[in-house]
Amino acid sequence: MAKTPESEHIEEIRTKKFSIGREPNPLTEDLHHAVRNLSAELYSKDIHFLMELIQNAEDNTYEPGVDPSLEFLVTSNDITKTGASSTLLVFNNEKGFSRKNIESICSVGRSTKAGNRQSGYIGEKGIGFKSVFLVSSQAYIFSNGYQISFNEEPNPDCKIGYIVPEWVEEKPTLSDVHELYGSDKLLPTTTIILPLKPDKVAAVKNQLSIVHPELLLFLSKIKQLSVREHNADPKLNTVSSISISSETSLQKRKNINAECYALHLSVQENGVLNECRYHIWRQRFPVKPECKVERRMDIEEWVISLAFPFGKRINRGSSSAGIYAFLPTEMVTNLPFIIQADFILPSSRESIVWENKWNKGILDCVPTSFFDAFYSYLKSNEAAPPSSLSTMFKFLPVKESPFSELNNVRDSIRKKVISEEILPCESFSEQQFFCKPNEAGRLLPVFWDILFKAQENGVCLQSVMSHGMYVISSAFDQGKFDDILEFLGVGFMKYDWYGKCIRSSDMVSGVSEGVYMELLCFLADNWADKFAYSNFKNVPILKYIDLHGRTALCNLDESSSSWGKCIYFSSAVEAPWLIKWNQEFGGAAGCYLMPEVTQTTLRGFQRSDTLLRWLRQYANVDNMSTYKFAFEMLQKMHKERKIALSFAHFLYHSFSKNFLHGSEVVRLCQSMPLVDNYGSVTTSRNGILVPSAGSKWAKLMVSNPWRGEGYIELSEDYIRSGSFGGIYTSENQLLEFVKTCFNAVDIPELRPPNAKLPTSSSPLMKENALLLLEWIRNLQRKGISIPERFLTGIREGSWLKTSLSFKAPKESFLSSSEWGNLLQMGNVLVDIPLIDENFYDYRISSYKGELSAIGVMVEYGEACRFIANRLMSLSDSSTLTRSHVFSMLGFIRYLGVNYNLPDEFMGRVREGKWLKTSSGYRLPVGSVLSDPKWESFSQISKLPLIDEVYYGEEIRRYKSELRSLGVVVGFNQEYQLVMDNLCLPAFLITLTRDSVLSILECIRNSRSSDALSRKLRGQQWLRTTHGFMAPHESFLYDSTWGCLNEIVDGVALIEEHFYGSDLCYYKEELGQLGVITSLEHASKQIALRFKSHLSSLGGISKDNALSLLKFLRYCKECLLQNPQVELMNCIVEQKWVKTTCGYRTPRQAILFSPQWDFISKLAVLPFIDDSHYGNCMSSYREELKDMGAVVEFERGARFVAKSLKLPKDPTTLAPAHVFSLLHCIRLLLKEFQPSLPEEFMRALGEEKWLKTYMGYKSPNGCLLYDSLWEPLLQPEDGPFIDEAFYGSQIVSFKEELRRIGVNIDPTVGCSLVVNHLKSHSENPAIVRIYKYLHKFNWSSEEESTSWIWIPNGDSNGEWVKPAKCALHDKDNLFGSRFHVLDKLYEKNLLSFFSLAFGVVTNPKIEDYCELWKTWEDEDHLLTLGECSCFWASIVRHWNLRTEKLISNSIMKLPKSTDLGSIKLCDKREVFIPDDLQLKDLFSETPSGSVIVWYPQFSMPSIPLTKLFEIYSIIGVKAISKSVRKDESSMSCGTEFRKAVGFIRKGLIRMVLGYLANPSLVIAPEDRHQMAKSLLQLTVFEMDEPITVFCFLPISADKSLSVQSTRMVRWEKDSSRLLVQLWKKEDQKSNIEFATYFAEAVSKGLLWDKTELVDDLLELIKVGFLLQYDVNAVDFLLKTKNLQLFEEDEQFLSSAFPSD
Repeated sequence: MAKTPESEHIEEIRTKKFSIGREPNPLTEDLHHAVRNLSAELYSKDIHFLMELIQNAEDNTYEPGVDPSLEFLVTSNDITKTGASSTLLVFNNEKGFSRKNIESICSVGRSTKAGNRQSGYIGEKGIGFKSVFLVSSQAYIFSNGYQISFNEEPNPDCKIGYIVPEWVEEKPTLSDVHELYGSDKLLPTTTIILPLKPDKVAAVKNQLSIVHPELLLFLSKIKQLSVREHNADPKLNTVSSISISSETSLQKRKNINAECYALHLSVQENGVLNECRYHIWRQRFPVKPECKVERRMDIEEWVISLAFPFGKRINRGSSSAGIYAFLPTEMVTNLPFIIQADFILPSSRESIVWENKWNKGILDCVPTSFFDAFYSYLKSNEAAPPSSLSTMFKFLPVKESPFSELNNVRDSIRKKVISEEILPCESFSEQQFFCKPNEAGRLLPVFWDILFKAQENGVCLQSVMSHGMYVISSAFDQGKFDDILEFLGVGFMKYDWYGKCIRSSDMVSGVSEGVYMELLCFLADNWADKFAYSNFKNVPILKYIDLHGRTALCNLDESSSSWGKCIYFSSAVEAPWLIKWNQEFGGAAGCYLMPEVTQTTLRGFQRSDTLLRWLRQYANVDNMSTYKFAFEMLQKMHKERKIALSFAHFLYHSFSKNFLHGSEVVRLCQSMPLVDNYGSVTTSRNGILVPSAGSKWAKLMVSNPWRGEGYIELSEDYIRSGSFGGIYTSENQLLEFVKTCFNAVDIPELRPPNAKLPTSSSPLMKENALLLLEWIRNLQRKGISIPERFLTGIREGSWLKTSLSFKAPKESFLSSSEWGNLLQMGNVLVDIPLIDENFYDYRISSYKGELSAIGVMVEYGEACRFIANRLMSLSDSSTLTRSHVFSMLGFIRYLGVNYNLPDEFMGRVREGKWLKTSSGYRLPVGSVLSDPKWESFSQISKLPLIDEVYYGEEIRRYKSELRSLGVVVGFNQEYQLVMDNLCLPAFLITLTRDSVLSILECIRNSRSSDALSRKLRGQQWLRTTHGFMAPHESFLYDSTWGCLNEIVDGVALIEEHFYGSDLCYYKEELGQLGVITSLEHASKQIALRFKSHLSSLGGISKDNALSLLKFLRYCKECLLQNPQVELMNCIVEQKWVKTTCGYRTPRQAILFSPQWDFISKLAVLPFIDDSHYGNCMSSYREELKDMGAVVEFERGARFVAKSLKLPKDPTTLAPAHVFSLLHCIRLLLKEFQPSLPEEFMRALGEEKWLKTYMGYKSPNGCLLYDSLWEPLLQPEDGPFIDEAFYGSQIVSFKEELRRIGVNIDPTVGCSLVVNHLKSHSENPAIVRIYKYLHKFNWSSEEESTSWIWIPNGDSNGEWVKPAKCALHDKDNLFGSRFHVLDKLYEKNLLSFFSLAFGVVTNPKIEDYCELWKTWEDEDHLLTLGECSCFWASIVRHWNLRTEKLISNSIMKLPKSTDLGSIKLCDKREVFIPDDLQLKDLFSETPSGSVIVWYPQFSMPSIPLTKLFEIYSIIGVKAISKSVRKDESSMSCGTEFRKAVGFIRKGLIRMVLGYLANPSLVIAPEDRHQMAKSLLQLTVFEMDEPITVFCFLPISADKSLSVQSTRMVRWEKDSSRLLVQLWKKEDQKSNIEFATYFAEAVSKGLLWDKTELVDDLLELIKVGFLLQYDVNAVDFLLKTKNLQLFEEDEQFLSSAFPSD
């Protein structure tokens, strides 16, 4: 193939750069690996190679008039003939590759875009194209005649891959590419061909299928992007074809620092077109100096774009990115707008680098940009309807972001938005209002409908804005804006507002009845949870008809309170009737009716049930009927005579007109006030009497006797005629109504009160008496209970005529033919008053029932009771004679024969004390008729025998009658009677045998023998073998336990020969008296005597003890029952056994044997005293064992536990003693599981008795060495028990040793081992111990102790504190201050020193400060390494704490010397070189440099900006701020020449444009005055430079001075500008003069605004180099977002009229 310039260029690169065909370059292999690693590690996903290609296309250059586009095509055609199943082709219509581009792509890190960020290039990684090798092993480029390929495999000639170009000779050809692209279309200039790796095909196709449509949003060049797939069979296509295009509309508006435009994005996918319009807000912000980073040092402005999608975002099913860095990241932010800026990204492009200060600075500007966009949109649409503004509010970030940094942005946006008047308000007028969100409130949705309907009804609503809060526009007050309004802090109106709105607008009166119903329903729905506790109760919202017939309003407080107006509604028929009578009563009831039209509307209202329920519950509005009206009148009616009479007429006429039912009238009349015959009005009454005229009650009672009881007599007003409520009532017309409804009555219908009838106290005439009985009959017939006092008065009044004059009914009898003879016989005994029937014309007998009711006696039983009462009254008065008694007994006999004996009669006779006995007059009940059987009880009982001397033998003829009265006739086992009359003799020892047996018999048969038992129990009356004894001192002999007498003396047995053998039959009764009759009782008594003997004598004799043992053996051998619990407990528990430790209980005694020999030396044990008992106690071994004595060694270990006493000198203990003690411990563990007694453990731990390799120790200070310890330590390393002393047998007691505190577990033995750590001085042992402690994570709580061994050989060293050590000292600065442990110990022990002892890993910042202080004190000359390491550490650990430490401790700082060393000097004598010119001036002074030390070469560990920041905090001043300049000196004879051309129109235009920046807030007249000062300058040119003297104060009295020159100076006083003759020889001279000129002009203009000088200086400097060309100046101003206003243009025209 013929050579072309392009192919020759490629050949040149291969030959010269990669040495192909020449000697190999040794660096090529390293270059290959660098390229391979960088490309492989750059990105983590295959998608990023697509992003790099898109990014490259955006950075490319395009011909004018070309719409930049980028196309991706996937094909199965193997056009490269590499065997690839799929190939990706990328088409771009850029200008094409140049020679420089080709050379760049054949390099690493030599992008042609480097440093061109300011020019709009968005790529920055430098090897973006190389990322294609992630999906393809060979890449092809066809562009501008170049057709080359790159291979990831190293070129065989130079061993380098990726960047070595190869000319494509055969496949693919340009025609192959064109055919795939479309032969009918113009092939784009550049084509990239990528045969895909087999394992990457699916991934690439997938990523192409989901290319996001919003990819083009922030690309300024690419306007068209498409993806498609080409296969011979279209059915095989798997990539979703898509065509994305963007179109930017003309700029809508632009201000000083922002612009807004619309972008239309359209996506054609599979024949479906989707579109979305985006409003883009682009705003510039100056880069903050503190946010600058190395990768963006040339950028002076941040350009932040926000995209607001108006419509549904197009996302093809994937998540939409929220942050762009020209191309999308993978961040889903939850923000409703998109943020675009020049963010710094990680290699993965997944998100921005949050901690990067450049990115933080951008994010800080986003809230301002958003608010400016938001506010600009609102202000530009102020005249638009509020509904059209809602779209922009949807872009407020109401949802939280998953990124905390973006939530900070969200919070800042919210703060800005809520502080401005951005929310449209509802004014109900044509005027549009905006307010701050916190000044507005929302309305409940239903209320909006009510407001709009009220407005339609003509209600004026403009007053709604006068209640302290604005009403948010109805277009915004919708549910779909809830989250937005919540974000803005817009809440619902307080409930009081609604009341103010309704009241101020007079809404209730102004709306129609239908709207009024809706308003009330709104209140009802929201009352309980919203309005109940608001001021709504004071708002007049309820309609009613007042007393004048007009519609009026009242509030809920008035309607619901007891003192207010009660509003009601009623039926249409009743309403006029009630209104009329309400006026008649003068509104006395406090009831008012709603207007009829309101009631009609309410009944027809759809939600009338809800509304009525609310009106009833909260407004107390209820249905009003005539009955309810009357009832309310009753509740509130005052005691006015006229109203009371009117009310009676109201009831009468309402009843007549059927407004009231009869039952309702009756209920009302029961409590209505009545006017009595005295003219008083009363509501309290118990009965109503008809007028007295013509009444029966007046005949009987004359006048009303019960007025005090609440019985009233009606006034005559009720029967008079009159007109009430407009209706006439005739005379007597009301009387029958009053009788019927008021229950006004006469006798006999009258119900009497519970009060006495006065006329019943005196005799009544025959007719009145019969009228009274007729009254009572009527009451009984009606079932009316007659009041007690009324009835009592009648019963007790003497008004009834009897045979014995007038008597009370209760004292009178109505005789009967059935028992008349009885009364005749009874008359013999008493006088009986019989009713005089003849007086009453024999009519009174027809009132038998009524007479009985009022107390007249008419029955047989009553007559008998009367007779009995009279007889007993005689008895009570002691006038009942012997003959009366026999007459009464005869009467009883007569009644028994002829009638049934009345119970009441017999009971009354039984109750009288009328029977004479040996004990005086007694009741019949309990008295005794004498009998021989009673004589045996005469010695012990005083019986009430009937006095037969008084009554004679005749009394015995009435035995039956006496028995019926309760007299005891015959013995009949009446033991209880004996007990009731018990009377023991004064001297009980006189009791005979029979009396004693009788007593026992009474005890056995009587129910209440306790009293007798108590009397006999404590007295000595029983005859025993030891004389008369009390029962509790006496024993009833029993052969089964008689042998107990041998143990104690003095047992008193009852004399059986005196009482006879029958006594044994009364064993239970004797027991009740306290006699000891049972074995249990006897053993208790003997036990008590045994205790008494011991307490008095302190012990028992040897013989007593042996007798006791013999008794126990005897009982056991004879198989007798063992002694009872009390006796056995006494024997076991009492201290009667004499031991070597004194008297002890059997359980506290030990029977000695040889096994106790060794242990007896270690404990004080209670052995049974053989010197007291001799050897005979051994013969009772079994008996002692039964009583609990220890007779075996295995059962006596508990005594050792209680009495252990180890010797003070442990050397006296032989191994046998220790083993004997351990054997006891083994026995104790079986007995005291799970733990040993505390006192025993305390005794074991108090003494050091176990021998270890570290001396004698207490158990808890010992370790037991076994196989578990062997890999860790040697026995001599710690306090291990000395096995050489005890022998191997000691290990057999491993468990016992563990239980008493010996440590056998290596995992918990650290504390014991470490206690003896410092007793070692041999390095191997100490290292073993350290490793052991490290293995089990031991740590010290005492870091001040010297724990660290610093070895000096194997056997020498010293112990030091951890504070004197450090693990590492990588800078080798602290060798004199710390022992560095990584030089002394193995690496695996270093972490142990840190964790266990708190050894610091590296010296702390305090140590660095101390080190520097030492260097200061010693005037130490630092090496470069020392100084660098020190400040690198300070930078690395810089924080607020470090800042505080450094600021307070460092007084000297480093500076370099001529000898190359670094010297420390006062920090006030060195300066930060922030001005390189001044730095050069003061670097060479007679006293040396005054510049503080800093690295002269790049050190990542010491960034200069950070180091200078630290110096500044310490107190070092910047040299630029410290130098004072003196420019006043001019050499003599200097020649000045006027010069022109320096103050040009372009200069003035540039100055005015800068000063007009709104952010500077400089008024037009001030700008123009400053421009005039520049125009008024006279420029003089001179040949010599201007001399400037620079003074740098070192101290209060010392300063350095140097001389320099300048080219320009502005003399303000003389309005002169002095300039040195300027020779335009080279670019350096040009920029030098431009700089001096711009500096002089800027400082002269802004002398009082020095912070602005630098910005104006840079602007003037560029303008000077542009020779102030007007067009160039205008362009420059635009790039800075600066412009001139109309007044500035006018000023400029007047200053330069000829231009």
